[in-house]
Amino acid sequence: MDAATAGPRRLRAQERDENFPVALRWLPRDQREHLHAVYATARLIDDVGDKAPGDRTARLLALRADLALVWSGGSPAEPVFAALAPTVSACALDQEPFQRLIEANLVDQRVTRYATFEDLLGYCRLSADPVGRLVLAVFGQATPETIALSDRVCTALQVLEHCQDVAEDYRAGRVYLPQQDLTEFGVRTEQLATGGPAEPGCRSVVLRQVDRAADLLDEGAALVARLTGWARMAVAGYVGGGYATARALRAAGGDVWAREAKPKHVDTVRSMVTLLGRAAVVPR
Repeated sequence: MDAATAGPRRLRAQERDENFPVALRWLPRDQREHLHAVYATARLIDDVGDKAPGDRTARLLALRADLALVWSGGSPAEPVFAALAPTVSACALDQEPFQRLIEANLVDQRVTRYATFEDLLGYCRLSADPVGRLVLAVFGQATPETIALSDRVCTALQVLEHCQDVAEDYRAGRVYLPQQDLTEFGVRTEQLATGGPAEPGCRSVVLRQVDRAADLLDEGAALVARLTGWARMAVAGYVGGGYATARALRAAGGDVWAREAKPKHVDTVRSMVTLLGRAAVVPR
C-alpha cells in the first residue's frame, strides 16, 4: 500500500472508530466529502496535539499559521489543509472554529487537570463545540438556535469520549474527570490507571459524567427537529451515537478498564430512527 492510499484508509478507519457516523453513506456525495474534509482536519490537529514527537506546542503553532493560509489565499503546506480549501470555499466555512480546535490542543499541552465539571465544559467549548458548528455550516443551517443546541450535543459527545478513555488519558498524563468528583468519591489519581471492580469509586465518577452527558444530550436532542433535509439525518446519527454510547457505558457499570464500552451499531441506528421519528411530528 503506497502513502497516497494509506492516508485515506487510515482516516476511514479512524472515522469508523468514532462513537457516531462521521458521514453517513446515504448523504449526497458532495456533503459526505465536505464532512470528511472537516473530520480529517480535526483529526490531524488532535493527532499532532496527542501524538506528535518533539515540541507539540511548536508543531501546533506551525499548523495554526499554515491553516490560516486557506483563508488568506495562500497555499498550505499540509495536504489535509489543501484538501479542506474547496470545502471552505463551497460552504463558506469560517476560520474561527478550526482555530479553536488548535487552541484546545495547545491547552492540552499545559493543562492536565480540571477542578470542576464547569471547568471541563470550558475546555469542551474549544475541543468539541466547534466541530458541530462546522457541520451545521456544511449544511447551511447554522443559526443561533441550532448552534446553541449543537454545542450541548457536542459537549456531551466529548464528555462520553473522556469517560471511555480514562486509562488512556491517564497514561498520556491527562485527567479529564473533574478533581472535585474524584475527591468526593475518594479516588486517588493513580487509581485511574487500572480502576475496575477493585475501585468502585472510579466507576462512580465515570457514571456521574455519563449522567451529565446524557442530560446534555436530552437538552440538545431538539436540534434534530430544528434541522431539515440531509442535515437532520446526519445530526440524528451524531445524537443517536451519543445515546448509544451512554447506554454502553452504563451497561459496563462505568468499568471502562475491564470492558470496551463502545456503542453497538444497531443501537446507534435504533436511536437515530427514534430521533427522526420524533422530529417528523414536531412542528418547526
